[in-house]
Amino acid sequence: MRCLVIEDDAQLRAYIEKGLREAGHTVDTAGNGRDGLFLATTERYDAMVIDWMLPEVDGMRVLHALRAGDDNTPVLMLSARSQVDDRVRGLRSGANDYLVKPFAFEELLARLEILAARRAAPATEVTSLACHDLQMDLLSRRVTRGGRVLDLNPREFSSICCGTRSRWSPEPCCWKVSGTTISIPRPTSSTCTSAGCGRKSTVTSIVP
Repeated sequence: MRCLVIEDDAQLRAYIEKGLREAGHTVDTAGNGRDGLFLATTERYDAMVIDWMLPEVDGMRVLHALRAGDDNTPVLMLSARSQVDDRVRGLRSGANDYLVKPFAFEELLARLEILAARRAAPATEVTSLACHDLQMDLLSRRVTRGGRVLDLNPREFSSICCGTRSRWSPEPCCWKVSGTTISIPRPTSSTCTSAGCGRKSTVTSIVP
């Protein structure tokens, strides 16, 4: 993880930098908002730590400038302001997380690593399933076969969904994930192996 730390307290800045480097991360630092904003807009980072009360340009203005420029780099805001209103203001201004001083370094590290991991994770939300002429829209819970809408009750829909997601036959079907078609095995009548399921999914009368 490459991280930018913008903090005017030299001792705290060095403390955070040392800890991040010991954890195996790359760190750039700045002691005021102006220098920090320059680094943030000219370099690429996986996450940033920005103190609210900075000289020259305060942390809130740095954050506003980044978001106005469509920079979505995860930001952990640091501040001695512990009131709920302050935390809410920071989050609504574009910070992804807010940590009140004083803090334990282990907590700051964990929060940063989670923010960076979320940014790096690909979008894999499944919104529709397809298998031969069977189409399932998981958002509207609409199922069609050969262009004909199937009138299913909630239990039948869940059974078909369970079967379509399972992977026990060598013949491929496909998942449509974020606009990309991904091959999966063809569902048959069997026990669902989806996590936490384990129920029978008799779908052979509907899925070819």
